[in-house]
Amino acid sequence: MGAGHNGDPLPIDPASMIEFYFDISSPWTYLAFHNVQPIARELDVRIAWKPILVGGIFNSVNPGVYEFRKHGAPSKQRYHEKDLADWARHTGLAIRFPPTIFPINSVKAMRACILLDKQGKLPEFARAAFEAYWARDEDIASDDVLAAICRSVGVDAGAVIAGIGESAVKDQLRRNTDELIERGGFGSPTMFVNGTDMYFGNDRLHLVREALLRARG
Repeated sequence: MGAGHNGDPLPIDPASMIEFYFDISSPWTYLAFHNVQPIARELDVRIAWKPILVGGIFNSVNPGVYEFRKHGAPSKQRYHEKDLADWARHTGLAIRFPPTIFPINSVKAMRACILLDKQGKLPEFARAAFEAYWARDEDIASDDVLAAICRSVGVDAGAVIAGIGESAVKDQLRRNTDELIERGGFGSPTMFVNGTDMYFGNDRLHLVREALLRARG
């Protein structure tokens, strides 16, 4: 990133950036997290990672998610599982609904993402956390599991476990979540192109790619 005449960083052109709001607790987000990165590389655009707590969004603007989990049509739920398996196979990821822990409390993992973004380690950590939960049914709410994930990507586990308790980290996660609600988002993953053009879900990534190309003119 360049700098302006006063030394401050130049603003990033929204047309050359994907804003990616995400929570590791969603398998569809795992798919999108994996699939958005080749698009960014192909088109030479930056991904602005925005960790959120999707539960806070559901509580505020999308409570129907909880109702569907409890009382959704069995046929639709079965298809939902098939659809996820089809996408996972298509993408080449190992994804299954965790047999012991679902839904997961992802707050510590998402705070770690906030902390590690400043070190440029967010993508590696998030990928490892997605794999731990969605492929191996590991409890990513556990400090021991988080520490193991940190070590697997070469991050100081002690510093991360201590850092996620800092007020600044907690506040940033809350701000990201509130920001997405204010921008009209209702779940994870949510992506923005060109500042205001919103897309929701892994299956909209081809539209994200087209939007990036349009934004370039």
